[in-house]
Amino acid sequence: MRETSAYKRRFARHHDELRWLYMELYNNGDMFAELCGNMERFCQERGRKLKSMDSDRESRPDWYKSNDMLGMMFYIDNFAGNMKGVASRLDYIEQCNVNYIHLMPFLDTTKGKSDGGYAVSDFRKVQENLGSMEDLDNLTAACHKKGINVCMDFVMNHTSEDHEWAKKARQGDGEYMSRYFFFCNDEIPSLYERTVPQVFPTTAPGNFTWLPDCGHYVMTTFYPYQWDLNYRNPRVFNEMMYNFLYLANQGIDIIRIDAVPYIWKELNTSCRNLPQVHTIVRMMRMIGEIVCPGILLLGEVVMEPEKVVPYFGTVEKPECHMLYNVTTMATTWHTVATRDVRLLKRQLDIVNSLPKEYVFLNYLRCHDDIGWGLDYGTLKGEGLEERSHKKYLNDYFQGYAGGSNSRGELYNADPVTGDARFCGTTASMCGIEKAGFEQDKDAMARAIDEDVMLHAYMFMQSGIPVLYGGDEIGQVNDYTYKDDPDKAADSRYIHRGAMNWELAKNREDSDTVEGKLFGRLKALEEIRKREKVFVSGADTWTIETWEKAVLCMGRYYEGEKLIGLFNFSGYEKTAWIHEADGVYVDLVTGGEVRPEEVRVPAYGFYYLKKTDGRAKEQKAEIALDNAV
Repeated sequence: MRETSAYKRRFARHHDELRWLYMELYNNGDMFAELCGNMERFCQERGRKLKSMDSDRESRPDWYKSNDMLGMMFYIDNFAGNMKGVASRLDYIEQCNVNYIHLMPFLDTTKGKSDGGYAVSDFRKVQENLGSMEDLDNLTAACHKKGINVCMDFVMNHTSEDHEWAKKARQGDGEYMSRYFFFCNDEIPSLYERTVPQVFPTTAPGNFTWLPDCGHYVMTTFYPYQWDLNYRNPRVFNEMMYNFLYLANQGIDIIRIDAVPYIWKELNTSCRNLPQVHTIVRMMRMIGEIVCPGILLLGEVVMEPEKVVPYFGTVEKPECHMLYNVTTMATTWHTVATRDVRLLKRQLDIVNSLPKEYVFLNYLRCHDDIGWGLDYGTLKGEGLEERSHKKYLNDYFQGYAGGSNSRGELYNADPVTGDARFCGTTASMCGIEKAGFEQDKDAMARAIDEDVMLHAYMFMQSGIPVLYGGDEIGQVNDYTYKDDPDKAADSRYIHRGAMNWELAKNREDSDTVEGKLFGRLKALEEIRKREKVFVSGADTWTIETWEKAVLCMGRYYEGEKLIGLFNFSGYEKTAWIHEADGVYVDLVTGGEVRPEEVRVPAYGFYYLKKTDGRAKEQKAEIALDNAV
């Protein structure tokens, strides 16, 4: 009875707005009534433990903004073989201080036509090699017992051409053809092509694919085997929401909405970021809050900040709970290649100026390539042209320019525009691969310092940090993908290599590369968990250092102040920050540092915490905490 009343309360709170938005988009009362009926059914089917978690999180709406939130993303097969394997590795995940794992796409797909799992052929079936829905339910339950949240990808924009809808559409069934964008000639597709950009102009040019067996064109924004769904059809929206709720009921805590800006198509537009997209995401948010209020929506919006931020919605009418800090990630690697923090400081100032309710996921790299979506207007004022600078960045990270020690490969290089994206693991981009190959101990020490400094800087940003599985032990590029015909054409697999569990055994040995990295990162993670100033809602800002290679960031929360200094160069630099408003102690070493003319070692960093005048006692406390 109590659960029923809770559902009715949540439904009543959102009903009027949900109905108004639905009717504005579809003007179909019968379909809205069907949606509401199924929402109640999915709520009734939700497990008792999940409902208990819903209730707890509903009473603590900021539960995910705490300073102990740390994510890790990985492919299930690469990390541990299958879902049961992941369950057997939860102790390792705990040892990494991780309490949020992003399981990369695991729903059913077709071998050779999967796009890394983003071409889903069945939204209610797990890939057979990874397990079953029962295994997923068991894994999420095991994670919840350890306080670990589980994230999955929800691919809304398209289905695989092998999805049951697509198969029926291909056979000429009008009901299912209406769920996609089918055209019997190229008249309408050619009109779309005039205004719609191409996502992969070299590997998958155009936005439509001709199907000779059924004599129609179908819209395929990404790859020919990924057919775009037509959200003008309310049946599509309803059915996809049922899939969304079904997956949430398997114990998923965070739903990552893949390619969300693309989901509404309109002729004579770019088919990106249209107003109807925000209507759909807002409805998803309300549907989630009614049926399963314990879950979060994570939006994948790989665009410039002014196009990303609207996906938070407003404080009164929120959309996504979290978004990726994409531009900051790309600008970070620009800073590595130029040893110049000015653009990064500007980017961080933009993020820091946003409402504290907005939560970003921060990362150094993910499963995807790194695209150079930088602020070229600002760079042009510094004498850097877009095309030549992109070439420099790609040359640098391939190890061809700028005294680089990086290793990696280009992705989707376009010889006409000169544009290309980059692929590589964090360790390889920092020089660990090169130093290991050359057996250069000094170079390895510098590469590890750079790797750790970048993670320390990421932890200092406003939001939630996310590691890529394997980065905690410094895994380097995996070139064996070239031996697999299903992967050879996609250089992104260079940084999606299988977890090397033999090397992971070295994590407790401080004489090894793995041990050095794992130990130093673990110490940073413990500091972040211990210090409340790292909560997502803390005040954050940048501080001028008058040294272009050194970034300075500040954090303040409930009377506590922290200053972070990060040297992006291979030489010792002096930061002129003049923050002499008290005594500061470095949280890593316990040493007292006066924040005025701070000498920062090559690829070094400081976490300077303002003390309350008990410098000696606090130094001892820090030393004890670090020892523990």
